[in-house]
Amino acid sequence: MGAWIRRISDQSLFSKLFLVMVLSMITVTVATSWVTVQMSEKLFVKTFSITNSKIIEQIKSGLESIHYSNVNIVVNAAQSGAIKSFLTEGDSDSVTNFKVTFGMSEQMKRIQSGIGAKNIGMIISGINGKNYTSDRTYWSGSSADLGRNPITQASRDEPGRLLYSYLDEGTPGSGDQGLVAAKALTDSVSKEWYGTLYMILKESDLRSIYTSFTSDGNDVMILDRQGLIVSSNRAELIGTTSKELLSSAQRIQQQGLAKDEMKMFDKDVIVLAGDLPLYDFYIMNVIDKKVTLGQMLNRKAIFFIVAGIVAVAVLIVYVITRRLTLSLRKLVKKMSTVTKKNFHNYMAVTGTYETRELSRSFNFMLDELNDYISQLVDTQKEQRKAELAALQQQINPHFLYNTLASVNILVQRGSKETATQTIHALISLLQNTISNVKETIPVVQELVNLKHYVFINQIRYGQGIKVDYFVSPDCLPAQVPNLMLQPFIENAFFHAFNKKGTGYIYVIITKERDTLLCEVVDNGDGMELSNKADEMPNPTSARQLFTGIGIRNVHDRLVLLYGEEYGVAITSTLGQGTKISITLPWRTEQIT
Repeated sequence: MGAWIRRISDQSLFSKLFLVMVLSMITVTVATSWVTVQMSEKLFVKTFSITNSKIIEQIKSGLESIHYSNVNIVVNAAQSGAIKSFLTEGDSDSVTNFKVTFGMSEQMKRIQSGIGAKNIGMIISGINGKNYTSDRTYWSGSSADLGRNPITQASRDEPGRLLYSYLDEGTPGSGDQGLVAAKALTDSVSKEWYGTLYMILKESDLRSIYTSFTSDGNDVMILDRQGLIVSSNRAELIGTTSKELLSSAQRIQQQGLAKDEMKMFDKDVIVLAGDLPLYDFYIMNVIDKKVTLGQMLNRKAIFFIVAGIVAVAVLIVYVITRRLTLSLRKLVKKMSTVTKKNFHNYMAVTGTYETRELSRSFNFMLDELNDYISQLVDTQKEQRKAELAALQQQINPHFLYNTLASVNILVQRGSKETATQTIHALISLLQNTISNVKETIPVVQELVNLKHYVFINQIRYGQGIKVDYFVSPDCLPAQVPNLMLQPFIENAFFHAFNKKGTGYIYVIITKERDTLLCEVVDNGDGMELSNKADEMPNPTSARQLFTGIGIRNVHDRLVLLYGEEYGVAITSTLGQGTKISITLPWRTEQIT
């Protein structure tokens, strides 16, 4: 691999440019073709799914029509006194038996004629052991076989419903399965069961409803709630159980999906499903993606077309690239004689038009680069000077003088422990302002510095002004600008209690969603602001503080770091106190 890379790196500009263009062109062509094919497939699948969804609704309509025919049969049979007599009366004389049987037969014929052209076989079985079958071609078994079918007991458990179940006649070689619908016949007054009405539907008759909608790779299947395939255009699947299809149908119904994609019989298929609550079945449309998409897209033809386009494009690129790089190759030969030890190796403006223009551009670039470097050096010098000036202004000499004077008085009074604490607090503050060059620090460190500053001022001016801290524990790792709160504490110490003399300052830090809210609240003298709410005070009222950063400067610093939506807001009421609200984004990464 390394040898190939070295061999390519040693090639001429023409070879590299030609290779890159050819590879780029092939990549773009292949990618475009692939994206086009994928989009075409998705559009086809979407259109196919919409069309087949409508087909499913048509199939459901046909099946529902059969159901309502069965309902009519049930209603007529339940209201027939002749049928009830046949199913409930015991053996009597032959004349009576003949009349009862004849009346029942005529009634069944009328019911049969009432359902029109629909092919439905009817069987009735009574508590007296009598049975009647309208057509033996629908069921060649015995009534006892139907009685043992689980649907018989299920219909008695739910006498108000018409139930459906898969029915396999079991005749060897018949290959004709179907559905059985069962309804318990009960007395309208006593609600006592006196017989069962069965309606037999051949699977071939069910299949005729949707056969015209199926094709190679486009199959229809009807499943019961246990995943048993009761009808399909693929005869080999009838009577088998598919848990995969059942799970897909349940997923589509529960999640309201338009379609589902899965693997079935080692094939990628698209599944559409509809619910048949009247039958307690699912109707499924299974589409073989490979077969259906293969009918739409001729991948071999697409491959040869793309290959032809790439071959022609490569030839054109070769000719154009060679002609475009001719002048460059001449310039390279001239530039190869020029050393590159610094930025003053200017090119001689000679040769063809292309080389002269390139030489002028190269020389102009060197001029611009030298000017830029010169400006950059000057800017860095000025920036360094500004940093040094800011560092020197960080320490207010009066603050140092007053603090040291306080320490001297403490020593003279013998308060060595308090003097030591004061010196340690001062050292910590000096370390933070001189040694710490980070733009931001954690809230926990800001609080330490703030407490040191408050301690020093209370040593100097007494305990008349108390400071309390209310900080949410989850805010401690949040990053804030270094010495952000100190100017506001100092402002409160020296200007908020000129009249009252004593009071409280509260430091409150909380998190509100993605915002860190810091508040400095005092119950001091307050001040008058303009009519605009939350406005910064007049710049003339801002003091030059310990850090060299005033209140206005803190606000500008926050806006510069985080944007216009963050900064400082001040609300104050004369005689009641002042609240400083500082908003900044929630961040735990340090800005250096």
